[in-house]
Amino acid sequence: MQSKDEPNLASATPFAQTYFHGTKANLKVGDLIEVGYNSNYGQRKNAKYIFLSATLDAAIWGAELAVGEGKERIYLVEPTGAIEDDPDVTDKKFTGNPTKSYRSTSAFKVVGEVTVWQGHSASLVKSMRENLERLKEQGINSLND
Repeated sequence: MQSKDEPNLASATPFAQTYFHGTKANLKVGDLIEVGYNSNYGQRKNAKYIFLSATLDAAIWGAELAVGEGKERIYLVEPTGAIEDDPDVTDKKFTGNPTKSYRSTSAFKVVGEVTVWQGHSASLVKSMRENLERLKEQGINSLND
């Protein structure tokens, strides 16, 4: 039996890392986000990886750039396995990982939803979409396809 003076290692801590996942999928707390579905980006291939970020801004981009007509959503997620830096934004484009963007082949469990957030301006989203389309036309593909 645990004494009242011993820490409960199984309980949440205010120092645990929070991760976000931006999408247009309508999910519920407890749902799993898993590999094996068509990607929301790039060539829409069967996704080998799923993505999360430790920054809200990167998750907002994920929601805004996802394909489909659904509502843009930001979920709080917990990885169920190992995560690694997303090579598309690590060293290939930026030194280090300033967006704190990661990928995994293990599922993410939805633990909540951020319901109040401010998206980027319509002109900035349009510009980002145009840049991504130019890269696609140049044959520059994601390392994650």
